[in-house]
Order: sequence, then C-alpha cells, then structure tokens
Amino acid sequence: MLSRPCSRVACPRDAVATLTYVYADSMAVLGPLSLSHEPHAYDLCAIHAERLSAPQGWQIVRHEVFGGLR
Repeated sequence: MLSRPCSRVACPRDAVATLTYVYADSMAVLGPLSLSHEPHAYDLCAIHAERLSAPQGWQIVRHEVFGGLR
C-alpha cells in the first residue's frame, strides 16, 4: 500500500488513521488507515488524529489496533 498524506491543509506527514462522520448519530469515527482512499473520509497523521475533537453534543469513537495509531 502506498502512503497517503494527511488531509489537513499544509500538513506534510503521512496519514495513519481514517476519520469518518455519522451525521445521523452525531458521531465521529476514527480508526486505522483504510486500505484505500475513501472519497467521504479524511486521512489523518498521528498528531492530528490524537488532537481530534468533535462539536459539542457529538461523540468520538476511536478504534485502535494494538500498539495505538502510531
């Protein structure tokens, strides 16, 4: 698998996690980097994945593999 860049503007780091939103449930889901680029998802580097916050009233679900996102 080729590396993909972080989706955050001007971030030069490689992505390690994929973020998706479930609007109906007010939920942000962060998991390991998907195997392929998904058009409605955001790939994040380790720093941006760790700093992720959600709007008030939303919950963040973090799916981590053994050893974390790094």
